[in-house]
Amino acid sequence: MTRTNAYTDTICRYFDQAGPANTRKALEIVCQRAVHSDISRIVIPTYSGKSALLAAKIIDPGKIVAVTTAYGFEKPNAQAMKEATLKELSDMGMQVVTGTHAFGGVGRSVRKKLGTYQADEIIAYTLRIFGQGTKVAIEAALMAADAGRVRTDDVIISTGGSSSGLDTALVLQPVNASSFLDVKIREVLCKPKNF
Repeated sequence: MTRTNAYTDTICRYFDQAGPANTRKALEIVCQRAVHSDISRIVIPTYSGKSALLAAKIIDPGKIVAVTTAYGFEKPNAQAMKEATLKELSDMGMQVVTGTHAFGGVGRSVRKKLGTYQADEIIAYTLRIFGQGTKVAIEAALMAADAGRVRTDDVIISTGGSSSGLDTALVLQPVNASSFLDVKIREVLCKPKNF
């Protein structure tokens, strides 16, 4: 990254395809950017824990906030991440957040019962025009802020992926979900070109 008076040159990597094959490279890109002092936390969404476990091999686990799916995402009273994995992540010093999906809570219930989309899912579809990973990265940052695991006056890196793994990383200033329209995406570190 080079800085002049009027602009900053940064590198944004565009993966040829979306998907989990990009996870390691995306984490390496995050690690390179995270060494700058302006980054306070790194948000890693993780369904089974695999992405967070890999992230801990590349990035200081103490800087990572792992965001899991909400209980009941697939079936009532169930969490996709095994308790042993959750404990392993916590034992490494990683903070783990499990909460209602910022773009799929009550609004999703209305769609399922009444067949009409609400604002949260419309926002999710709109963000997907930049790729699924962009939507996931922003949603995970909102969830981490709502859980008090990232500060809304800090700059973080939030990652996302397309169905599994990671292929997107954004430098952003997070907000609580109730202030979604104030989120500030500062940099795009990587994302898929084709999705």
